[in-house]
Amino acid sequence: MTAPGEEQAVNSGFVRSYVITGGRGLPDAEELSLVTLVTIAPERQPPPNPSPEVRAIWELCSGGYLSVAEVAGHLGQPVGVARLLLNDLAEQGHLMRRKAPPPAQLVDRKILEEVLHGLHVRFG
Repeated sequence: MTAPGEEQAVNSGFVRSYVITGGRGLPDAEELSLVTLVTIAPERQPPPNPSPEVRAIWELCSGGYLSVAEVAGHLGQPVGVARLLLNDLAEQGHLMRRKAPPPAQLVDRKILEEVLHGLHVRFG
């Protein structure tokens, strides 16, 4: 018999995350940032005996690119756990990654005003 609260600790998300990751440390956030886009590589088959989380990632990412944050949200797992699972799939050659585009550069206001003026002249 378990003491009150002991069962709750065993069923907590922390313990579950530890089991899913096998206790391994999390990958570098630079490698798979929240906005990194991921998808399953073409003509790949799921790894043998995938965990439920890996099966879910496979189904999610087979339809096209999703961000790491979206994958974590759909899985209902912390971002670190999703990053670790995605990193495993990438190391096995199952996953394609696309880094986020660089931030937009500021454009000179004068140029924008000239473009707007030109559009007004041309199209009224």
